[in-house]
Amino acid sequence: MTNEKSVAARLLQVEAVKLNLENPYTWASGWKSPIYCDNRKVLSFPYDRDFIKSELCSVIFEQFPDVDAIAGVATAGIAWGAMAADQLKLPFLYVRPKPKEHGLGNQIEGNLTPGQKILVVEDLISTGKSSLQVCDILKQSGVEIAGMVSIFNYGFNQATTAFEEAGIKLVSLTNYAALVELAIENETISPALLTTLNNWRENPAEWKGV
Repeated sequence: MTNEKSVAARLLQVEAVKLNLENPYTWASGWKSPIYCDNRKVLSFPYDRDFIKSELCSVIFEQFPDVDAIAGVATAGIAWGAMAADQLKLPFLYVRPKPKEHGLGNQIEGNLTPGQKILVVEDLISTGKSSLQVCDILKQSGVEIAGMVSIFNYGFNQATTAFEEAGIKLVSLTNYAALVELAIENETISPALLTTLNNWRENPAEWKGV
């Protein structure tokens, strides 16, 4: 089993992947989807959590060896980023989607030094828009973005193009293709459901449900 399938197996095992044809999920982008990947569920399962943390740290260590700090994307990327930073003994900070409305009004929480090379940790990638906004916020603070690592990636061309245009390297532990392939092998997805998922996957922005 490949690393991508091993991570996908953990997500399926803890039922982090939700399917709903009758009442599709609505993403922040406004897209309707019959599938939702809730990686936060993994946090409640210590052995699965530890496995994914180890995979995350391995990717950072091997592909981004010279980073100065790790930044988690609020809120779902905070826990994974903090665990990876702790394991790799790197400074950690996190970025809010907008400035805090009280207290110090911070949008970036933690210590940040201009010129640092930052690795961003994200929960999942769909269109890539919100993830890249976090990178822009960090850049405006005078740091360099080494890249981004996510737990899951839906693999949309829109996101791939956006990251390429931004010049930001993106690595994901697993993805939609690996997850669906594994689900088919395990017979957890019926032929009818697979057809629906394929129809949605071809044009998610226009998909309205079955």
